Formats: sequence, structure tokens, C-alpha cells
Amino acid sequence: MKLPLSGLRVLDLTNVLAGPYCSMVLADMGAEVIKLENADKGDTSRQFEPQVNGESYCFAVLNRNKQSIALNLKDPAGLKIAQQLASKADIVLENFRPGVVKRMGLDYERIRANNPGVIYASMSGFGQTGPYGQKGGFDIIAQGMSGIMMMTGEPGGRPAKVGIAMNDIASGVTALSGILGALIGKLRFGEGQYLETSLLEAGLAWTPWEFGAYFGSGEIPTATGTRHRRSAPYQAYRTCDGFVTVGAGTQKMWVSFCEKVINQPDWLQRPEYLTQALRVKNVDALERDIETVTTQQTTAHWVALLDAVGIPGGPVFGYEQALHDPHVLARQMVHDMDHPIIGRMKTLGLPIKSSGALGSIRMPAPWLGQHSNAVLQQLGYSSDDIDRLFANGTVFDQHPDKTHPEV
Repeated sequence: MKLPLSGLRVLDLTNVLAGPYCSMVLADMGAEVIKLENADKGDTSRQFEPQVNGESYCFAVLNRNKQSIALNLKDPAGLKIAQQLASKADIVLENFRPGVVKRMGLDYERIRANNPGVIYASMSGFGQTGPYGQKGGFDIIAQGMSGIMMMTGEPGGRPAKVGIAMNDIASGVTALSGILGALIGKLRFGEGQYLETSLLEAGLAWTPWEFGAYFGSGEIPTATGTRHRRSAPYQAYRTCDGFVTVGAGTQKMWVSFCEKVINQPDWLQRPEYLTQALRVKNVDALERDIETVTTQQTTAHWVALLDAVGIPGGPVFGYEQALHDPHVLARQMVHDMDHPIIGRMKTLGLPIKSSGALGSIRMPAPWLGQHSNAVLQQLGYSSDDIDRLFANGTVFDQHPDKTHPEV
């Protein structure tokens, strides 16, 4: 299978979520990703529950298609191995606090001296410069400082975190787009480059509507529950057995919604609902009126009517329902695979479908240090040297007794 990044080598120094997500997608696209982990406990997410046979299921979902080498970077011999890997890498990823990689001798300038074409990507909480550059950051900190928590949740409620680690994933996706752009630039102009992003900036970059409204009119976005700030009806409405989402965002859809879905044609003449802007202005009353109707029937009843007239709508699922939904399964978003320690397991499927080979799930996430021996052999270390490095604790393999699959 000729995947687009086949033959490219990635040295992944990242930890937990943002960086590993980025490197997973690079690996799905065919890159050879070597995940360098601390020889003590490895990636922090290896400690996350649930654990199956001593392996974190969450780590396993996020780190497929990668190799793992576990090194003691405080040992000069371990750092030397890391530098050798970096010198041969097409892409290097790191998400240490700014300044750490420089002290380690794994910063861009040091690596570029031996590998001038390298593409080097840094992810951090707040970026490499600026007043907060040295401040540590996690997803929730970035959500709070980007204003996102103040616009999430119910009106008048406490600040609410987005239900997923949004800024982490946003940072990983932003770094990914930069890396792919840098790869295209290298193909065209022959030069590598350094790029960096942060949890804060990546989250802010996902707020174009709010940004435009603020600088256009001074509007400060506040929590609106499931409502849209520019369109109504556009939210989740209560039914007799749950909630239904409605996206009747145009005047034509509003007419169809009133006439063919909720059977309230007289609402089309009500002065407070005549235009989109008026419906947004009177959204509290609109919600009450719509729910007097929607609560009389089931979610499935309303979804069927919405689908019949071409108005976007759907049920509000719990996560367990989403993962068992026949459409999600038909789109292969739940993928079965075998893990050498966990056994048979499920991982997220590929969200991009393509006519040619663009991505594939080829191998499970590695146990800690699973490929240490093989990677050292590729670097030209002899068997005696490798045995000595293991004996000194410079290199680690969590399951040396197991037969290592070929890399």
C-alpha cells in the first residue's frame, strides 16, 4: 500500500494528547513514527485507566501505528541515541515546556546542524514567546484563558469546559496542518523549517464567528446552551423521551418547519418570529413555544418528520449510543484490532475516506520500549552494545521475554 507519507521518518518526543494525536495521524498516513519515551514510566497517558492486562486502553487508542523506544535521557548514552534518531528524522515533534529541549540538546538549532532539512514542530501551552511563554498549560487552562469556557454551558451557569479536550486536539490538528504544509514547502523549495503552536492559539483559531462579532460590533459571546448565536430555531429541543436537534437556519426551512413538521402555520404570521433576527432576539419564547409541541412526541417521531422535509435534525445521543449507531458502524468509525498485551480491542476508525490510499490502521500501539532493540539495530548498534545499554538501564523494554514483531 502506497500511503502518502510512506518512507518519512518521524521522531515523536510528545506526551499525553496534543502531540500524540498529531503523530498518530502522521502514522496513519504512512510515516514511520518512533515514539521516544522515558525509560521509567513512559508516556504519562500509559497510567490512565482503564488498564487491561497492565496496558492503558486510552493510550492504546491514541498511539497505533507507532514504534516505541524507551530511553533514559539523563544518561549521556541515552541522549546520544535520541540525537542520532533526530539526525535521521524528516520530522521531529516535541511538547516540552519552552526551553527544555534546548537544555537537553534536542532543540531545533542543534538538530538542524546535523539535519538541515528537518521539519521541527513544537507544541506548548502558550507558545515559545510572549509574557506566558514559560507558563505551563493544560487543556482546561487554555479553554479558560481563550474565553471558550465562558461561552460554553447554560446561560447564567458556571463556566463550562467543552466535554472533550478541545484545545489539546485543536493544537494537534493545527500542528499537523503546519507539518503537512512544511512538507509541501520542502518538496517545492528544498528546505525544512521550524514551526510551533500552542493550546491557547489553536483554540482561539477555532472562534472565527465570535471574533468577527466582537470586533464588528463589540459583542461578547456568552453561554447559550445548545443555541446558535445567529440562527433560530437552531438548538436541541426537549421531546417526550429525550432531545431532538433542529437546524432550521433559513427562512425557507422555518416555513417548512412550521407547516410540515410542528403543524403551526399560524406562527409564520407572528410578529416576533417574522425574520431570522427576530427569532434570535426572541429565542427564549421560541424555545418555550416549540417545546410545547415537541414534548408531545418522541425524538424518533420528530427526526423522521425533519428528514422527510429536508430540514437538518437528529437525536441527541449519549456517547454509548453514538458508538453503536448503525451509521457510525457502517462508516467504520469503530475498528477492531489485536493488541499484543490487551488482546482483541477496539480503536477509533479513520475519519477520512478516500478514493486512493490516504491512511490505514496497520499495527497496534506499542508496549513501552517494544521496539527499543530493533531501533538500535537500525542505528547500527551491535548486539553487545545493545545488551550493555539494556544492562545499564539506558534503554528499556517492558516485556523483553515476548517475541518482538518485525518492525
